[in-house]
Amino acid sequence: MKGKTCCFIGHRSIPANEFRAMQKRLEAEIVNLTNQGVTNFCSGGALGFDAIAALTVLKLRPQFQGIRLIFMFPCKEQTKCWLEEDIRTYNSIMNQADETVYLSERYHKGYVHKRNRRLVDRSSVCICYLTKEKDSAAYTVGYAMKKRVRIIQLKAPSPGKPRQSPE
Repeated sequence: MKGKTCCFIGHRSIPANEFRAMQKRLEAEIVNLTNQGVTNFCSGGALGFDAIAALTVLKLRPQFQGIRLIFMFPCKEQTKCWLEEDIRTYNSIMNQADETVYLSERYHKGYVHKRNRRLVDRSSVCICYLTKEKDSAAYTVGYAMKKRVRIIQLKAPSPGKPRQSPE
């Protein structure tokens, strides 16, 4: 399954002026991976990039029979402090997911990192959207690189050198 699985890693907020281009490239990359035999797409279930990626997989599912959305959460309390509109979007995605995984009933320190590592460990490719060099998403992409997961960057951090995918 790992060889046919892609995870998504990215930030919760995406600048409005980058949103359309990011969404278009994300869709193109998912189509490209699907044409290469990737069938499983794992989202961490967070707001922002995770939700956009999950919604994109759901949009493409009728066009590509057999692709699956796996929604992986650090805990069942994830939406505890979210706005109602965000909870509705989350529930809609969750109800359409092919598989839902919770790592814990309640939130514990470190569970977001644990979830992110599990996403990477299940995957052979990672589509990411990064604008920062030091945060949870950047850490997870670094972990994916160490695990020799193929990285497809939709956006690289501005200052410094863009990360390269292992060959």
